[in-house]
Amino acid sequence: MDFAVIFRDFVRAAIGDSAVYFAVAAVGLNLHFGYTGLLNFGHIGFLMVGAYGLAIAVTFFSLSMWAGIIVGMIWAVLLALLLGAPTLRLRADYLAIVTIVAAEILRFVFRSVWAREVTGGSFGLTQFARDFYAINPFPEGRYGIWVVNFSERATWVLVAGWALAGLCTLLVWALARSPWGRVLRAIREDEDAARSLGKNVFAYKMQSLVLGGVLGAFGGIVLAINTQSVQPDTYSPPVTFFIFTALILGGAATVVGPIIGSMMFWALLAATNTALRQAVAAGYIPDELMSGTQIGQVRFMLVGLGLMLLMIYRPQGIFGDRRELALER
Repeated sequence: MDFAVIFRDFVRAAIGDSAVYFAVAAVGLNLHFGYTGLLNFGHIGFLMVGAYGLAIAVTFFSLSMWAGIIVGMIWAVLLALLLGAPTLRLRADYLAIVTIVAAEILRFVFRSVWAREVTGGSFGLTQFARDFYAINPFPEGRYGIWVVNFSERATWVLVAGWALAGLCTLLVWALARSPWGRVLRAIREDEDAARSLGKNVFAYKMQSLVLGGVLGAFGGIVLAINTQSVQPDTYSPPVTFFIFTALILGGAATVVGPIIGSMMFWALLAATNTALRQAVAAGYIPDELMSGTQIGQVRFMLVGLGLMLLMIYRPQGIFGDRRELALER
């Protein structure tokens, strides 16, 4: 077993591109679920409209990438208003159902044949982030420490992405400690009590849904810029639950929980993948027990087992409070 390689993959995944866009998206989901108690099971829909808003604005309407980002934000606001208007006055499970269905409807619309001229259909759209890479301040080369290093393009994405994640975290941290954030917490604890004090619960929930949706769209934009492509099947329902896993792993309703949870989620997946491949190649694990093609599934099983143990012994997550995970009290 080459533990240096396992450690390298662990660190690269912890600070890599997947952890970045997960972290930004998880900050938005934390505002929904952690601070407001909204069950958004279709968070991937906000990532999708953010990414496609950018891609379509640049590719189809020939706008600049920066204008495309604004278009993605506007689409996220409209999606939040469309989802929240009929559901936020009802029980929490109605929002959960509507969000997951809406995300799937969007995915099928974007991949449909009749929308191919605009969305690229099942093939998606590519090469729309040249403006971002045109201002890359890093000269050609590799940047990092020891065996953990990235190309100049990847480094530029990581620097910009983690800076965005930090700004989003600071924004949510400031809002959570403002009177507005305290009302959200009161609504999460007991919305009838908040309503009896004269608070417009529907308006506060809608504001949280819109803001968290915009942050989720930022996550989708980071993913789209990194890959320079959008493809509808990238935004499948399991991604929402992976983001939930990362959030709960770090701790809901905490400042650094979404960031640390996203880093640990991808780092554990990468480390277990490398360790299992080495163990199979070295013969420590016999072919009768597990083949190389089964490693991808087994690593998810191992991470799931770890999460089960975490839920048993520390259900509030690494940095969380046990009370933050209770949906109804």
